[in-house]
Amino acid sequence: MATQPSSSGHLPLDGLSIYYEVYGELGTSKTSPLLLIPGGFMSTDSMKSWVSAFASTRTVVVFDQQGHGRTPDTPREMSYEQFADDAAALLRALQVERADALGYSQGGGVALQLALRHPRLVDKLVSVSATYRQDGWYPSVLEGIRGLSAAAFAGTSVEKAFREHTPDGAAFDAYLEKMKILGVNDQNISDAQMRSISAKTMVVAGDADALKPEHALAMFELRGGGDEEAAASGALLRVPPARLVILPATSHLGIFGESAVLAPMVTAFLDDVLPTTPNLF
Repeated sequence: MATQPSSSGHLPLDGLSIYYEVYGELGTSKTSPLLLIPGGFMSTDSMKSWVSAFASTRTVVVFDQQGHGRTPDTPREMSYEQFADDAAALLRALQVERADALGYSQGGGVALQLALRHPRLVDKLVSVSATYRQDGWYPSVLEGIRGLSAAAFAGTSVEKAFREHTPDGAAFDAYLEKMKILGVNDQNISDAQMRSISAKTMVVAGDADALKPEHALAMFELRGGGDEEAAASGALLRVPPARLVILPATSHLGIFGESAVLAPMVTAFLDDVLPTTPNLF
């Protein structure tokens, strides 16, 4: 199991100095590499348990988004579309022709945009606790984002990582305001756009998540989920285009700690493996 990256560093891409890590060797396996996209205010350091859950079976790439972790912020505004373009630029710079993408929270939204905007780069898509439009969140989530202040991050790893490359306090305040706008505005992917995504999709959420469970179900259905033939026969006869996972008694933060539970299900999805159907009769 890989605990240290085989390569890492900064790449100058689209006006950013993007920090990335690669676990394993790119271009040496028939299995698509897995791109992990952290959530808002999170970094590559946050993803260690997720890297460990997958790095023994496939190459893993993880990176810091604009203003996150070791990637300094710039005056550029933030959007899910721009973050997806950054991810695409990173994959191309690493000479990755096609990858699977797994994103958590904000990172899940970026993964959706990556699959939508750069379909040739994405083989399979895993959205963990993410929405495709603003009304997928409970209203209290958006109110909480509006109320964020720099004081809430004082002494945290988020503030410390930012100040290591940008000690200016005003720059951190500006970054926080951009993140608040990004979080409150979210994104607005239409139903038609969701249906148009070519990548097979797994939607993962908790039943006590920040997104509404009916929104996760809508994502699953828009991605082609549901099989009447399987309903009639009681067994899946073909690999489905979409899979849905709802973890019980699991919150938005709690689901991030369930990498050990989710990794086998995600791996089966990435490898197109179906559960064994028991012979009941």
